[in-house]
Amino acid sequence: MLDVEHDHEREGAGGGRFAERAVGERSKVAAGPSVPVGVPDPELAQGPKRRRFTAEYKQRILREIEACTRPGEIGALLRREGLYSSLISEWRKQQDAGALAGLERPRGRPAPNPLAAENARLRSRAERAEAELSKARRVIEVQGNVSALLGELLEPRGATGSTER
Repeated sequence: MLDVEHDHEREGAGGGRFAERAVGERSKVAAGPSVPVGVPDPELAQGPKRRRFTAEYKQRILREIEACTRPGEIGALLRREGLYSSLISEWRKQQDAGALAGLERPRGRPAPNPLAAENARLRSRAERAEAELSKARRVIEVQGNVSALLGELLEPRGATGSTER
């Protein structure tokens, strides 16, 4: 849909100015300087990135918080470090649970045991081999039955005593 703009006040003075553009489209003057294609906007971050804190950093911050005595000092410390109070609560729980060991525990799922993966791979391989062995035994059994059946069919029927060809 096209949005037609008429500026009657400027038509007389500006020599008939008439603009026709799509709805939502800005004029080039209002859009500001153009950014070359393929160049990232320097004011935008590339993407969110999870911050990771070492156990030593966590302990240092907890010690600094414990040293705060005046009102507002903890808030100033948190603002200075870019931290949230919920992080401090979590770090305190970790510290109470096991000091440095609790603070060093990485977030997320634990790494899988390589022996468990190898064990699962070998189990599936053994199951496939057993299935193939069972199939081969059935084939051998069927071949034996076919051989016995052909032997009965190809035997001469009754002994007539004459050997004519």
